[in-house]
Parts: sequence; structure tokens; C-alpha cells
Amino acid sequence: MASISRFIILTSLLALFSLPPPALATSRKLAALVQEQPLVLQYHNGQLLKGNITVNIIWYGRFSPIQRSIIVDFLNSLSSMATPAPSVATWWQTTGRYRGGPCTVVAGKQVLDQNYSLGKLLRTSQIVTLASKAGRGKSSLNLVLTSADVAIDGFCMSNCGAHGSGKDKMGKFVYAWVGNSVAQCPGQCAWPFHQPIYGPQAPPLVAPNGDVGIDGMILNLATVLAGAVTNPFDDGYFQGPANAPLEAVSACTGIFGKGAYPGYPGEVLVDKTTGASYNAFGINARKYLLPAMWDPNNIHL
Repeated sequence: MASISRFIILTSLLALFSLPPPALATSRKLAALVQEQPLVLQYHNGQLLKGNITVNIIWYGRFSPIQRSIIVDFLNSLSSMATPAPSVATWWQTTGRYRGGPCTVVAGKQVLDQNYSLGKLLRTSQIVTLASKAGRGKSSLNLVLTSADVAIDGFCMSNCGAHGSGKDKMGKFVYAWVGNSVAQCPGQCAWPFHQPIYGPQAPPLVAPNGDVGIDGMILNLATVLAGAVTNPFDDGYFQGPANAPLEAVSACTGIFGKGAYPGYPGEVLVDKTTGASYNAFGINARKYLLPAMWDPNNIHL
């Protein structure tokens, strides 16, 4: 049996953009929004993913070699110390401040399903079927990534991705899924690289890798991976109900830099040549924009 723990980034974003602009909001509400007031994710005494974790990827649909390399480089950046600050790796080290110590991530096996073996309209339950294509490992997480022309139950309506867990004769397993939203709901799942469908309509940021869909996937992949290692079996770190939890990153929705408020992602770095916005360096000279992560002590970007 398997269960999916959805990160409610879409719902949180809608709530974020429905808030009044800064000039009308009370200082108390604004302080809460940018996490200046204490936020506590309760630990529910469950197992976390720690140690060396291999992320196997199932590419479902059509992804170009360049698109695949952007995502693989991100995964391999999570535990690489060979990049300048601020780096993807220092962002990921925040997960090591949760109980159990650090979690080292590396990209593993890659499976291409370019012929849409289950069609282009998928049920949530079929994510587990796709995840199984990469096999099982003792310390692995199977990641399903769906292309822009694939629709999944709930995608764009209630979530932009998810992580889940299950149990079979080999024991417990963990998986995750993120979809490319560029053709279906970029205003919901690729903000701030696209204008939101609600709220303040500030100009979108320029995507650091030149691909709104893939850079949007990175935002959501960062969210589900952080949630998967700190709350893999729905009894780790979270706030709220277990079936709709606020987790390590989804508890900080809409924050990418200092001074964030509704419709404004905060202060980020800008590439002088391309105008692209980012806040973390990755391997192979990559640049990424990553969401804020809840730190047991304070928020870390």
C-alpha cells in the first residue's frame, strides 16, 4: 500500500496572493508572512531519511537533454562542496539540523519513458507504478518527473508536486513527483518566473536557466525533496494535519529572499549579463532560485 503526502504549495500561494498589499496589511500579518515570528514544525517521533540517499529519476514524457541536465545538476549540487557561496549545498545542509544528522544526496539511475506508457492523463495512484520502474534500493528515493503535456489528478488544482511512501515485502519505500507546469499553470506552479493568476501582478523574474517550466520544477523539486527527507512517512516534521501538512519548505511558501511579501519574492541575486534571478550556485556553473527552508533555529536561504 502507498500513501501520498502532498505539499500544499499551490493552496499556500493562493492564500499568499489573496492577502492585502503591504500598505494595507497590519505589521503583525506582514511579520508572520515573512516568518519573523517564531514558526515551529512539530516532530512527531517518526523516521527521517538520513545518511546517503540515491535519487533515481523516471522521466515521463519528453524532456530535452538540456532540460534533464539542469535537473540532474541540481540534484548533484545538493551535496557538492565545490561551489561558491551561496550554494545549493549550504541550502540543503539545513536538513541536517533536523534530528538524525545530515542527508547526502546523489542522482542515481535514470529511466526514460518517452512513449507515455500510461498515457498523458494520469491518476495519482499511477505515480507509484511509474516510481517502481527505477527499482528499489536500501537508501533510495524514486522521483517521477512528468513533462509539460502530461496531466495528473490534482495537478494545478491542489498541488504542484508531491512525495509519498508505501510498504511492500521489501519494507518501506519513499517516492516523489513533480510536473512541468509551463503549458498548464505556470502562474500557479512556476511563480515567480511567471505572473501569478491572482494578486499583485509584478513583472516575473527571469528564470536562471532560461526555461520557465524547468526552473519552476526546481522550485517544487526542492520543496518535495526537503519534505521527503524530513517527513517521509507522515510522522516526521510538519505543522497541521498529516494529510495536508506544512513541511520544511512549504511552511515558508513565497519566500526567496529578505523582505518578501505578497507578490514579491524578496531580495535575490541578479545575473548582470542575462538579468536572471537566483540565490544559489550549483555545479557546472549553474544558478538556481531556491525557496526558504524552515530551520530548527531560524529560516535559512
